Amino acid sequence: MKVVFMGTPDFSVPALEALVAAGHGICAVYTQPPRPAGRGKKDRPSPVHARAEALGLPVRHPVSLRPQEEKDAFAALGADIAVVVAYGLILPQAILDAPARGCLNIHASLLPRWRGAAPIHRAIMAGDDETGICIMQMEAGLDTGPVLLREATSIGAADTTADLHDRLAGMGGRMIVEALGRLDALGPMPQPEAGVTYAHKIDKAEARIDWTLPAAEIDRRIRGLSPFPGAWCDIAGERVKLLRSRLAEGRGAPGTVLGGFTIACGNGAVEVLEAQRQGKRPMAAAEILRGLSLPAMLG
Repeated sequence: MKVVFMGTPDFSVPALEALVAAGHGICAVYTQPPRPAGRGKKDRPSPVHARAEALGLPVRHPVSLRPQEEKDAFAALGADIAVVVAYGLILPQAILDAPARGCLNIHASLLPRWRGAAPIHRAIMAGDDETGICIMQMEAGLDTGPVLLREATSIGAADTTADLHDRLAGMGGRMIVEALGRLDALGPMPQPEAGVTYAHKIDKAEARIDWTLPAAEIDRRIRGLSPFPGAWCDIAGERVKLLRSRLAEGRGAPGTVLGGFTIACGNGAVEVLEAQRQGKRPMAAAEILRGLSLPAMLG
């Protein structure tokens, strides 16, 4: 097929690579414009932009798709279909209507659960047993379109957002190739009205650990916010990110250090397995404790 690919972050790259490997013709890659990044704050292309250029594909990065000239340029591509995965811009109706077979979205949840911006984070933070990928026909509503393909994967007790991100990205690449190959045989299934939830963007205020919460909730928050934005706590005036954890035995006043990197919570305890000090790389708990003395109580 003649495909327009629309995506921006690392999560989108496996789908682009899978489409190219399957022999589909990518007539254009749309991605977010380069953004300032790094210490020098120089403009850096998105992961999709960089990979598309390495593959020799034409790249476009408009700030908006609303101007008429952008709509006209998109329509002039004459695409059979558009594949959208974590693109980051709202698609006007004229864009949705331009490809002959419409626009397909690779969404990282089992719709209608976790429509919206942060489905992987929210699934872990909510304690869901499973999540997955849906290949969805796009329409004007937020992740409301009928589903062509869905596949589930379990969420393990140790899984972080980073772990699940990589697994789902690979699934998305495999499934979009399957969807295009079977497009005429797939029957779009409308999403049920029951069970709709919204994966709102992560608020920075959610990242600070409140040790009065139950241990299970704190554990899910640490894993769900890892690696970005990263759950954190204050240790002797230093903000330390907590990246991996598990439930542990022990009890005490919330915030009490029970030994090693095991902390009492409002109910139960959490053992931090991996953390990151400011300006340092992520380290296992045993390594980080060689250079960081924990106080008797964490705030």
